[in-house]
Amino acid sequence: MKRLLFSLLLGGTGLALAPAAAQAQTTPADTTRTVKPQLNTAPPGSAPARRPPPTPRTEPQQPAPATAPPVYQPDPNVPASRAPAYDPNRPSGMDLPNRPGVAPPPPPLRKYFLYTNFGLGFSGYDGYNQFSASVAPAIGYRFTERFAAGPGISYAYNSYSFGRGGPTIKTNSLGFKGFAQFIVYKEFFLHAEYEYTKAETLGIDYNNGIVYTYKHDVRTPLAGVGYRNRFGERFAADIVVLYNFNDGFDDIYGQPVIRFSFMYDLK
Repeated sequence: MKRLLFSLLLGGTGLALAPAAAQAQTTPADTTRTVKPQLNTAPPGSAPARRPPPTPRTEPQQPAPATAPPVYQPDPNVPASRAPAYDPNRPSGMDLPNRPGVAPPPPPLRKYFLYTNFGLGFSGYDGYNQFSASVAPAIGYRFTERFAAGPGISYAYNSYSFGRGGPTIKTNSLGFKGFAQFIVYKEFFLHAEYEYTKAETLGIDYNNGIVYTYKHDVRTPLAGVGYRNRFGERFAADIVVLYNFNDGFDDIYGQPVIRFSFMYDLK
């Protein structure tokens, strides 16, 4: 009985070990089928090549639909007689600077200016000669861009000579004046003055032929043309040629009167 049980025990053990032995015999065959790892054949120090990321696809943008400009509608509360003229280039009604097609605004008009002139004159007839020099500062006011006027004062010096062997007499005169100018074309202008002077002039005693000086009132109207040359925004120089309508013996300026004037614009 003991022998029978021992034989059965050995037989069961053999059956249990048979699959393990079979698996052990198949293992070397299976290892020969495994894939070998690939070696890196790139040069030393170089990074492995990477594929660029895919470019995202963007849909083309559609242009915005064009909108019609707003149509001007007049204010119903404003009468048609007072309604401003609409200009599509000036929708706000103002000329803004630095806009295409819009000229920059002109510089502001300077109303007041200083005006000082220097005069020279010479006349002579039948051995009688007269030389005159004058200075007349004034202040002017521009009523418009082309018309200006103002008051001033004047001082005149005269020297009279009566030929060979004759006396030479010198006089001094002080007066008040008003002037006006009108620009005709660019830098050319008309100039007019009227001067009232406490003048020192010559007198003659016809009984004995003596020449003497005396003081009296002299009224001198002048008119002519001038040319202006500007040296900057505020400073200018004029040359003026005037005709003296008081062309008499008590004249204090001579004929013609040539003046060199200087102008300085104030605020």
